[in-house]
Amino acid sequence: MTVTEFVKDRLMAANRKHIEKSEDHFDFWEQHIRIVVKEALILADLYGADKEIVELGALLHDIALVSDVGKRKNHHTNGADIANKLLSEYGYPDDRKARVVGCVLHHRSSQNAENIEELCVGDADIISHYYNIPMCFTEAFKRGKIKTGSVDEWVRYFEDDWNDMSERTKQIFKPKYDNIMDVLFGALI
Repeated sequence: MTVTEFVKDRLMAANRKHIEKSEDHFDFWEQHIRIVVKEALILADLYGADKEIVELGALLHDIALVSDVGKRKNHHTNGADIANKLLSEYGYPDDRKARVVGCVLHHRSSQNAENIEELCVGDADIISHYYNIPMCFTEAFKRGKIKTGSVDEWVRYFEDDWNDMSERTKQIFKPKYDNIMDVLFGALI
């Protein structure tokens, strides 16, 4: 079993448990992580990043949320601990493990990226939010406490994500971003 298969197997097991026991039965794999993996690998190709590190980082970036470990605001640090343990259990080389753990730790904003692999995972996480608007609305309503009638709060929610993306990826993604913002907010902004 490859390290990627091992990690995905563990992730999917945690995801099944989360779906079964959570109130909203949110499927992290279908609604978020698979999109992050796909987009991160596209960016890895474009930027010449180590694809295995990027794929593992993308698979594990929200492992603390999927595993229901700790508070949401600390999911990057808790996830880094979980990723470290999983990769150690597999026997993954320490130098490569540190790079994957860095992807998990710094995925919340590519502005914090310390290398190209972290940038790929951080930007892909943001891009995934634009590709799953219903998930973003749910997050905004439930966790962000954004009111349904407040367009300026909605715009800020999407602009905050945009501002966390690297300049390099913004250049590539800008036409899609503009289209999404136009469809969502059109003449309202």
